[in-house]
Amino acid sequence: MQNRITFRNPDTMPKSSGYTNVVEVNSGRMIYISGQVAVNKEGNMVGIGDLAAQTKQVFENIKAALEDRGSSFHDVVKFTYFMTDISQIQIVRDIRDLYIHTENPPASSAVEVSKLVREEFLIEIEAIAAPAQ
Repeated sequence: MQNRITFRNPDTMPKSSGYTNVVEVNSGRMIYISGQVAVNKEGNMVGIGDLAAQTKQVFENIKAALEDRGSSFHDVVKFTYFMTDISQIQIVRDIRDLYIHTENPPASSAVEVSKLVREEFLIEIEAIAAPAQ
């Protein structure tokens, strides 16, 4: 049986670092998680001025969304990162690696933005997951 999710870095594409160039979902349902910011379940802002603290909270929010649907980070096939300072991406990658399956990291895009929905937010991350049926 063919793998339900295939992670590929074709030799004909630039070498990737920390992400997969092509992720193919062959079957299963899809979960789309809206952009998450550094707000905890009580509605409080977390980590004002602290990218690491904000990123950890964002991944905890994504984890909660995945678990609510009976899923996990192993099912994530795509992340999109929106950051106010892309030069700090290594902080985000280091925290991300505590959550994801690093041997088959999701496809991803990172975009620097001038600001997010609130001035205090330094990062927003959206995710797409493809859990088994």
